[in-house]
Amino acid sequence: MQRKLATIMVGDFVGSTSAMETDEEGAITRIDTVLETVRMIVQRHDGRVFSTAGDGLLAEFASPVNALRSAIEARAEIAALPGSSGGDMRFGLHLADVVVVGSDLRGDGVNLAARIEASAPPGAIEVSGLLYDQVRRISPCGFEDLGERRLKGILEPIRIYRVTELVDRHVFQFAPTRSAPSATQSPRTNSIAVARFDVAPGAVADQCFLAEGITDDLTLELSRLRGLFVSSRSAATALTTKDPVEIGRLLGVGYVISGSIRQVGDDLRVNIALTETCEGLVIWSDRIKRPFGELLDVLDEIIARVAATVSGRIEQSELAAARLKRPENMTAYEYYLRGLDHHRLIGVSDIHIHEAMAWFERAMAADPGFGRPFAMHVCSWSNLPNFDMDKAEQQVAHALALDPSDPEAHRIMGAIKMKSGDFVSARYHHIRAHELAPNDAYILGRSAAFYVYAGEAEHALDMLDRAETLDPFLPVWITEERVAALYALGRFEDMMRVALTLPFQTRRKSLYQVAASMACGDAGKAEFLVRQALSLDPSLSAVYIRMQETYADESVTETLVVRNCDAGLPLTPRKAAARKKSLSLR
Repeated sequence: MQRKLATIMVGDFVGSTSAMETDEEGAITRIDTVLETVRMIVQRHDGRVFSTAGDGLLAEFASPVNALRSAIEARAEIAALPGSSGGDMRFGLHLADVVVVGSDLRGDGVNLAARIEASAPPGAIEVSGLLYDQVRRISPCGFEDLGERRLKGILEPIRIYRVTELVDRHVFQFAPTRSAPSATQSPRTNSIAVARFDVAPGAVADQCFLAEGITDDLTLELSRLRGLFVSSRSAATALTTKDPVEIGRLLGVGYVISGSIRQVGDDLRVNIALTETCEGLVIWSDRIKRPFGELLDVLDEIIARVAATVSGRIEQSELAAARLKRPENMTAYEYYLRGLDHHRLIGVSDIHIHEAMAWFERAMAADPGFGRPFAMHVCSWSNLPNFDMDKAEQQVAHALALDPSDPEAHRIMGAIKMKSGDFVSARYHHIRAHELAPNDAYILGRSAAFYVYAGEAEHALDMLDRAETLDPFLPVWITEERVAALYALGRFEDMMRVALTLPFQTRRKSLYQVAASMACGDAGKAEFLVRQALSLDPSLSAVYIRMQETYADESVTETLVVRNCDAGLPLTPRKAAARKKSLSLR
């Protein structure tokens, strides 16, 4: 028998029997409308409906992420239909090796997906632990861990995760913002990308945080050298290819650093190569074996060697200036990298907020003179409802006192000052962050957000253009900043076009689309978008807008509120939030 690996999505219309008893013809029409909506969305995401059974359907996808996006979009679009209860459909998803029988798929994997769906409450999207493991770093949504559940007909308990309403909280969820350079386009002069480092065979899985951390640190410190064009950190996350030539083509860079890392006891082994992307020639490669305590020295050597090769001679003073303050204690650095690994996953599950904070706190205790953990601890903390702005400001000020040259600390302080209404100080810190890391696309994007709120939307668009030049795979929220900037300029048609480039609906995108639709006189579309937004987050209200959209000119915020409320957004939450809203400095 033919077999294949597939993501199975099972969807079922809830309450069809009672609906039939009340209004048979109306129920049939509604069920058909809902199922047709799901079919179209499945096709939109390269899926295939392979079976239907009255009021339900089964679909297959090659991509787990596409399956997840289909379920999320289907739930939102169904909830926005007139007369929807918001819980018309429920979905179960599972990744499995299945049997192919003609156009049908069969086997335990299909049965398990159906059991997951059947055990879910109305309106829910629930996935197996196996599928969750595949998508958690690149998913378009957050998850709630429901623990292990015994399902009818399944011998062993299955770990289940439920998709939360908060689909826009993933810090590094990305979306392509421009097309790749053409094959005939020459790479930029003095340009480089750092491919995500691998964990070498034989290393424990726990060392993934170390590989991610080295990728981040190399990218950040190279971006501080003014003679180099460095593709951003999120680009390394977005690309699945390991081929330096393909990376060069996609990112428009002339060189790629790639490598692997393995820690064995107290020894660290790093394999690294610098490849020229036009011909795929390896310019140099090395195998480095050093004590773990000398890791930062190894990074310094790599940076100096790369800079000399790619950009010619660079003065030692410039290399020294590019270095962040080093921790005195390597245990503190390891704790910091572990915290950073959890910080990247904050939007996936709230447990990562607490894990990130705990690791940063360990780093702070292990080396009180190491500034970065103090700043990143605040960044993680801002995702919790108990975030204290005054204490956070004091802690980031302490981080800057320890290391005044840390661009991330300046970025975080700029965000705090802006949220506090001090736009003068916020401007200083955002400018300083950009000066310290002129080639960091993430910092450019965050600075652009400041200029949107400060009333300088044209300048914000310029910064976003520069960020997108550095990285065609920016986080989704950076595209949201372009939406906000275009809205602030009254360029509503352009704003709507950009909003459609996002791969899924977010709360913020929806609110700006609603306001733009109302400004253009399309109340019907605005009302549909409000219903859709409330299906994503039933607790959404004007309170959220006033908390998040903190313009220096308060009339801009109030106009945003009025336009959304005129389209049906409640002034205060109609339903208690699953979790209290947080500020999120990202």
